[in-house]
Amino acid sequence: MKGKIVKGIGGFYYVKSSDEVYCCKAKGIFRNEDIKPLIGDDVEISLIDPEKREGSVDLILPRRNCLIRPAVANIDLILIVQSFAKPAPQKYLLDRYLISICKSGIPTAIVFNKSDLTHEPVDRIYDQAGYHTFSVSVKNGDGIDKLKDYIRGKTIALAGPSGVGKSSLTNRLCPSADMKTDTLSRKIERGKQTTRHSELFSAGDDTYLCDTPGFTSVYFEGIKSEELKYYFPEIAEYEGKCRFNGCLHLAEPDCAVKDALTEGFINESRYDSYLKIYNEIFTQERRY
Repeated sequence: MKGKIVKGIGGFYYVKSSDEVYCCKAKGIFRNEDIKPLIGDDVEISLIDPEKREGSVDLILPRRNCLIRPAVANIDLILIVQSFAKPAPQKYLLDRYLISICKSGIPTAIVFNKSDLTHEPVDRIYDQAGYHTFSVSVKNGDGIDKLKDYIRGKTIALAGPSGVGKSSLTNRLCPSADMKTDTLSRKIERGKQTTRHSELFSAGDDTYLCDTPGFTSVYFEGIKSEELKYYFPEIAEYEGKCRFNGCLHLAEPDCAVKDALTEGFINESRYDSYLKIYNEIFTQERRY
């Protein structure tokens, strides 16, 4: 039988095949070959006890892609979730997410939640930069139907810091998920982590949604400082238009990117993120 791993807890893998979910153990060969089944894996299973819906994972079918953080496979789209307010949008962290995910090659879109609250139009910054953005309110449902149309037929992973409403968004898109949610800490306006493990939820029409444990640390393994400019779409657009070939858009004269920044075609917060991340990667390179 073929199916998809939708949850993994304590060495057990829950595989959805047709309309049934089977509790399976992975064969020892995976441990011997240092292979770990992942949420989202398409697999072949054999049944051990059909009545109890128990079986074993016999084969992991070829993966289209996989992520390490979160540990999921065969993702068609990553939705990075931020909030317009409470907590305030973390633009620098969002920029870090976008670069890290871009490295994976998986398409990305940004969902800004809590549009019902008074907020700055931060979504326009990322529209201008060339990203696909959605403005929604999980609370009153604004923008949810448009988002549902966009994700239909895809396997989606939600990423983003705690407290922005990832689990609440999952409940809106997949009511059967019944994800636990929590309120913000009033003192520091940060959400408590409510997702304890990764799990795929069916949203119908061959659509799956993966809510993953919140994380705030993003790393840039394999990205060189001179390559960073290609991870900012609005900066990459000016490649070859500067006076000097290989311009890094730092302090070089006659820089098209700096001119675009002055003229408002590149947002200042995005350029500031570019400088911070460039310096971080460059400093790390000098250590080695």
